[in-house]
Amino acid sequence: MNHTTHSIRRRVTAQAHVDTPLGPLLLARTEQGLAGAWFEAQKHHPGELDAPERPDDELLQRAAMQLREFFAGTRAHFDLPLDLHGTTFQRNVWQALLQIGAGTTRSYADLAGALGSANAVRAVGSAIGRNPVLVIVPCHRVIGRDGSMTGYAGGIDRKRALLDLEAPRR
Repeated sequence: MNHTTHSIRRRVTAQAHVDTPLGPLLLARTEQGLAGAWFEAQKHHPGELDAPERPDDELLQRAAMQLREFFAGTRAHFDLPLDLHGTTFQRNVWQALLQIGAGTTRSYADLAGALGSANAVRAVGSAIGRNPVLVIVPCHRVIGRDGSMTGYAGGIDRKRALLDLEAPRR
């Protein structure tokens, strides 16, 4: 288990499981905000959390409702407090992901350049792969420079499905 996953596991105060059209998501929160949204069996899934299952938690209910709206095509942006755990570089990358609008994509190279690290494409890709809040922090909107569907911790099929879902919002 890496340091980031360990940090999240120690701070999680409640969790809930939510069904989505792309499979179940585990939502996890801390006192500060939503800290995790992981598909079952995705890369970097934290495994079992010690926090209580609390589908009645106000923040987890809001997150579940906003995810339902997103998958129904009635929500393009999420309005939730986030508590993103990672290195400073990872958090900067994740914040940059939040600036990519629904229905649009950026390449890994574009994102690296926007962060002032044009030569750090692989590091940006690695940080994106460690995004602990899938769908809500839209790492699925980052594609290869040639438009290819590369890398997604939740699986390429889910990435393609998320981009297809957002396509009408362009």
